[in-house]
Amino acid sequence: MQTLQDTNLKGCYLVGRSRFGKYLAWGFFLSLLLILSASPCLAEELEPRRWTHLPINTNFIGGGFAHTDADISFDPVLKIEDGQVDLHTWLAKYIRTFSLFDKTARAELLQGYQEGRWTGLLDGVPTTVRRSGWADTRLGFAVNLYGAPPLEGKEYAAYRATLNTETIVGAGLSVQLPTGDYMDDKLINLGTNRFTFRPRFGVLHTRGKWSVEVTGVVELYTDNTDFFNGKELENDPLYVIHSHLIYTLRPGVWAGLSAGYDYGGKSTVDGVEKNDRKQNVGWAVSLGFPVSRHIGFKLAYIGTRTQESTGIDSDTYAVGFSAFW
Repeated sequence: MQTLQDTNLKGCYLVGRSRFGKYLAWGFFLSLLLILSASPCLAEELEPRRWTHLPINTNFIGGGFAHTDADISFDPVLKIEDGQVDLHTWLAKYIRTFSLFDKTARAELLQGYQEGRWTGLLDGVPTTVRRSGWADTRLGFAVNLYGAPPLEGKEYAAYRATLNTETIVGAGLSVQLPTGDYMDDKLINLGTNRFTFRPRFGVLHTRGKWSVEVTGVVELYTDNTDFFNGKELENDPLYVIHSHLIYTLRPGVWAGLSAGYDYGGKSTVDGVEKNDRKQNVGWAVSLGFPVSRHIGFKLAYIGTRTQESTGIDSDTYAVGFSAFW
């Protein structure tokens, strides 16, 4: 299971001519759905070592910062060009590991705060939208179904020291709560005003210093019945698969290469289906290292590219730390 090391706003102003407001709103509506329903899911999932064996009865805390630059491709009929997003995200996370039916399990809590700016040319006129505030809270649970016995202390250390080859099979569920900043008269929000469920299943195989990890995820959405002035927003499931190749240089120091793909998530507003199916590819490079016995850091780059005519191409640079006791 992943350690912390491995690990939508109040206030808005628009700059532009009012007669473009309707087109601006629906244009950015499409980008919002893509940002919250596709690329971030893929980018967040491109985390190696999710199923790594952890000692039970241990607490992990951590924090991180990520900067994302993204280019948005709109439907030409909207007359929006040079769409861009500049997003800053601060994250805090807590994990508690424990034994469940003689299996290693964990529960986690994740909270983010974001500041973002959406810019573009609307029929040739520069336009900007800004948001800042709390993102949706996330709760998670995962259990290693095969391998990774529930151990702690010296028993855990002795087991890990003698192990050269292992296979771990895990399953988990994360729930995104509708707690983030949300304004029902705005189309761009950091909160989603609905629940999102992400069941996942993964396999990690290690031989010597090399590890290969593969995980599949389905993202399921409840309806947002208070979407933009009383409209109702629905989304089809989004399917994600990602894999990672990890090399351990020495205990605590590792490097990873990751790749992923997602598909689906088409939206419907008040019964009218939108032509906004998501299809993205992503990749990531990660490096983790300790600075003391109980504190570690991680550096990462994550890129995503849309495979559709409309969508988002994003580049994210992230740094994080974790501590345990």
